[in-house]
Amino acid sequence: MKYKYQLILLGSDVPIKQDILNRINEELVHLGLPEDFIKVIEPVDLEREYKGNQPAFAIYFGDEGGDFKDVHIIEKLIKDGTMILPIYFNDGAFEAEIPQELKKQNGIQYKEHELNRIANIVLQSFELLRSTRKVFISYRRTESTPIAIQLFEALESHNFDVFLDTHSIEKGEPFQDELWHRMSDCDVVVLLNTPGFLESHWCKEEFAEAAAKQIGIVQLVWPNHNIKDIDPSSHLSYPLQLVADDFVDRDYSDKDKSKLAVTIVEKIISEVESVRARNLAARQDNLITEFRNIAEKNGRTVTVQPEKILTEDLPNGSRVIYIPTIGIPQSTNCQSAEIKRELLGYDEVSIRLIYDDLRIRDKWLNHLDWLNDNFKKDIKTLKKQDFQIWLQTK
Repeated sequence: MKYKYQLILLGSDVPIKQDILNRINEELVHLGLPEDFIKVIEPVDLEREYKGNQPAFAIYFGDEGGDFKDVHIIEKLIKDGTMILPIYFNDGAFEAEIPQELKKQNGIQYKEHELNRIANIVLQSFELLRSTRKVFISYRRTESTPIAIQLFEALESHNFDVFLDTHSIEKGEPFQDELWHRMSDCDVVVLLNTPGFLESHWCKEEFAEAAAKQIGIVQLVWPNHNIKDIDPSSHLSYPLQLVADDFVDRDYSDKDKSKLAVTIVEKIISEVESVRARNLAARQDNLITEFRNIAEKNGRTVTVQPEKILTEDLPNGSRVIYIPTIGIPQSTNCQSAEIKRELLGYDEVSIRLIYDDLRIRDKWLNHLDWLNDNFKKDIKTLKKQDFQIWLQTK
């Protein structure tokens, strides 16, 4: 690989540094990428190892005593356009534990349940995870509306883009079409599995839709609901059995007033972060498999690269890169495609962002088709329903 993603570790030499690296490596495994996909650079190796023209991200570990190390490196990285994430340790201590040079950056207070979030921020910076963090809450209104709203607010406060039917659909929009559209574009479904959840036709449909599209499901199973009774049809379903102590005042049966305790809400948010990478990998694999199968049936030879993209050398000497894209293709996917082209060392090559168009609303599909027809840029989208036609004619 011509380029590597560079992770630069600055500041204090704290024990949590290794915890964060371990978590990043776990997420790389979930994504099906080798650990050395990201090159870790310590300050002593910066001059020899760092390449300013390659993707880079830095973490700065603050100091509780104000003894700031590696300050001279910060200016160079900022000048190169490298993002730096400051990490501090005590409540309200950002100003005291982070050097002046990073005071304009958004920082994160280190807590154990934030490990997944920190790892995912690194992966997002390298376009290995979507920068949008979309969650869909599936629930039965007659059983769990207060908790659905509580999770909506908690996830939004952690910078997730959350879909909740009562809060997220504009007046005049076709309700069911928009609901399926938003599920198609989400990373994780948080499913409130109350005793009567699967008795609802629409709740059962949402569960089946998520499973069919291989969207990761974090299931919150109510205390009076036997986990063995849960539909096991999705191998990407991660059940979390709730107990009475997970609810304020141990009250889990009041459909109008029940609330989750803060500790379990934090655990749920951490689990959602973790499932994101696993979900992305599964959906990418599904797209890759479907595209390769159709290509083989049409006598085309496509090669899967370690970066989980497909390449094809055409008889006329031209080359195509196919990048599996989760959800609705966005402009950020085009930026990611440019990075992947450089990683492979390709110069002149056309790129197709392949995606699953099932349940995406027509107005978006028409917009993407219009962009393909009206912009000559060599990065275009290719929806699943057109795989066969493309591979037969191009």
